Amino acid sequence: MQYWLVMPAAGRAQRFGAAEPKQYARLLGRTVLEWSLAPFLADPRCEGIVVVLAAGDERFATLGLAARVRAARGGAERSQSVRAGLAALAPGPAPRDWVLVHDAARPCLSGDELRRLLEIGAAHPVGALLAVPLADALKRAEGAAGTRPEVLRTEPREGLWRALTPQLFRYGALCAALDAAHAAGRFPGDEAEAIEWTGQHPALVEGALTNLKVTRAADLQLAAAVLAQQGEVSACA
Repeated sequence: MQYWLVMPAAGRAQRFGAAEPKQYARLLGRTVLEWSLAPFLADPRCEGIVVVLAAGDERFATLGLAARVRAARGGAERSQSVRAGLAALAPGPAPRDWVLVHDAARPCLSGDELRRLLEIGAAHPVGALLAVPLADALKRAEGAAGTRPEVLRTEPREGLWRALTPQLFRYGALCAALDAAHAAGRFPGDEAEAIEWTGQHPALVEGALTNLKVTRAADLQLAAAVLAQQGEVSACA
């Protein structure tokens, strides 16, 4: 199975609490972005990669990836950045080709997760996404802005999953779904939501809790521990 990859990396990462965006934070001798790209750069099934950057991003060019990774300029919303990345892949993918979208801040994707996503997704008529079933109790909060929140009620968690990336869809179908959403003034939180708005139902592929998203600086320590456990740490560390 062959596929293409879009990696949105145009976010400002306001919760990260550092001067530089989280995708450029150092993690065991590399940037988070380089770790996130690594599984795809090593995969011969990956036909091409586009990383979508914020306007004025000069850091990416210093990573030495230009020969293998194409760059595109992102938009104000994540879905706009993904759509820009899909456009930058052209004229490579055909409408029925598969495309993966993976967060630049998820450096711990395992080879087993990628394999299962591709196998299950390719056998599904719509596509698939990695996700994990919720295990913790869910509390609905109430309270005015600026006050300490209180529990309003406990929400049932049965049947609820937390979406991860990568997410896998047909190139033409994802382009059309995002175009329809944007034309209606809607900005989906992920690619699966855009597909859902067209009335289609992607498959859920159980991912790993270790496929974490770096959101705050403390997450870098967790990511380092995961990469070490996966045996990914080499002399670069």
